[in-house]
Amino acid sequence: MVMERKNDNGQAALWNGDAGHAWVEAQELLDAMFRPMEALLADMASPGLRVLDVGCGTGSTSLAVSRRLGSAGSCVGIDISAPMIAAARARAAGEGLQTEFLCGDAQRHGFEPARFDLIISRFGVMFFDDSVAAFANLRRAACDGATLRFLAWRDPAENPFMTTAERAAAALLPAMPARRPDEPGQFAFADAERVRQILDESSWAEVSIEPVDIACAFPASGLLQYLTRMGPLGRMLKEADAQTRSHVVETVHAAFNPYVHGNEVRYTAACWNVSARAA
Repeated sequence: MVMERKNDNGQAALWNGDAGHAWVEAQELLDAMFRPMEALLADMASPGLRVLDVGCGTGSTSLAVSRRLGSAGSCVGIDISAPMIAAARARAAGEGLQTEFLCGDAQRHGFEPARFDLIISRFGVMFFDDSVAAFANLRRAACDGATLRFLAWRDPAENPFMTTAERAAAALLPAMPARRPDEPGQFAFADAERVRQILDESSWAEVSIEPVDIACAFPASGLLQYLTRMGPLGRMLKEADAQTRSHVVETVHAAFNPYVHGNEVRYTAACWNVSARAA
């Protein structure tokens, strides 16, 4: 039995506050960082499908799906972050796409039963305070035979790029909160067996969890924005004095040197490629 935290985990406040605004500001950078993952999920879409994108953020994957579907099918993105949903809606309007974006918690949202043929997520399902309840709610939203497909991060030790900033800054910012594997967050689904139990208990069938290593890159010109605005370090730097901030940024920027190759930053994303069926 997977035991889940029942209390408010603060995700709504986090993603409707500075973290959400940081993602909107870094939209182009993050789209570049995660473009290979977007392609893996968008390739699942085919004309006629009704698709739900969970934790859609600023809408990149949802919009990629909508382009594939054209007028034959529909795509809905849902996210808890109002700033990111506003950005997603603006992007859809700018492209003339009919993608629907909902601002809400996929764990609790009252989806129309059996509405979707395909449910996808790019790193958007690791933040629920009760994952079993969340995936049970998604199962009710899926029609019989529907496919669930999502990407989640594997262990932090397998993703050194993603923890470089906080490791490099740890001695300079001792108050930085430590990541806890049993709490909602980026690496909450690192344990594949835990993920399997969650899906089993929420009535998904034919569960498959496969490791996948994805080569990613983004322009080196975006590295400073990434390390100063994203993740735990980005939030800590907002509270730091100017001298501390300057020292931390210099130290952390140097720690990323192994990933900088000319005009590109390159890293490998160690993920779980998870699929299941609404049997």
